[in-house]
Amino acid sequence: MRITVKIGLFAALTWIVFKMVLFFLGVADQTTVIAVLSNIFMLLSSISIGLYLQKRHETEETNAMVDLKNAMSAGVPYVVITCLFLYFYYSKINPEYYARQIANKEYEIKKMVNDPKALTKFRKEFPDAEVMTKEQIEDKLIENNKKGASAGFTATLATLAMLILSTFYSILVTIIYRKIVFKPREA
Repeated sequence: MRITVKIGLFAALTWIVFKMVLFFLGVADQTTVIAVLSNIFMLLSSISIGLYLQKRHETEETNAMVDLKNAMSAGVPYVVITCLFLYFYYSKINPEYYARQIANKEYEIKKMVNDPKALTKFRKEFPDAEVMTKEQIEDKLIENNKKGASAGFTATLATLAMLILSTFYSILVTIIYRKIVFKPREA
């Protein structure tokens, strides 16, 4: 197995352990932002470290496309493993997370609908809501809230976002390594 793939898998397992530690400590819901930021950091780390180690082991000069492919070979396994974990985490390990999120959002929706000022502001922002009754607005917002709060939706969105971020990071790290770190020596 290539060193870049190993680094990607190791980084994914490291992040999974971190996420599970937060869960077992009982602070997973309060530290969602920390978990997301650490996930992004681990993706960047796996790409940079993987490409660095790959370039250190290479004996001949490579082009930018080979370096980009090597960087992506560290990022893609990371994305796949972490997004599969996210699906199982939110569907099997911590399914109560979305139940709490839905309940909190429903409370906010009911509070907004029952506040005349907030309802007027909402109707101004969304012209199609002007002809709807209070109950219709509430039902529609609650229905939309439930659609987006699922393990499958989260995993799909995370996969898409992290693949795009992985591509961006791979391009960025490849450029930095080729122009600064592994600059070709002039004869």
